[in-house]
Amino acid sequence: MELAKIETFVKIQPADIGGADMMVARCLAAAADGDETAYFDLGVIYSTGSHGVDSDLIEAHKWFNLAASRGHEEASWCRADISDEMTAREIAEAQRRAREWLSIGTRYAA
Repeated sequence: MELAKIETFVKIQPADIGGADMMVARCLAAAADGDETAYFDLGVIYSTGSHGVDSDLIEAHKWFNLAASRGHEEASWCRADISDEMTAREIAEAQRRAREWLSIGTRYAA
């Protein structure tokens, strides 16, 4: 088969670089630089299950916790709100993940 016919047959689609998945990637990149707004945005994304990710309260709590630790006031309210829907074990896991995120960032900074 000729290349043109193969492309037509399989209907190759270019990657969506402006879509929802890029929002998460941009937030993760900004979070790696310590941006508390990106931490908060990731908390919202994971708590609502938006931008192509599944709802995950442990991840949401982690990101809200990181944002709150940087002084983002709304993040502390959101963290408290979702904590009501989580078990103590889930909260402990979220806190462990937040500490792990911070320790990885500290290693790269050194």
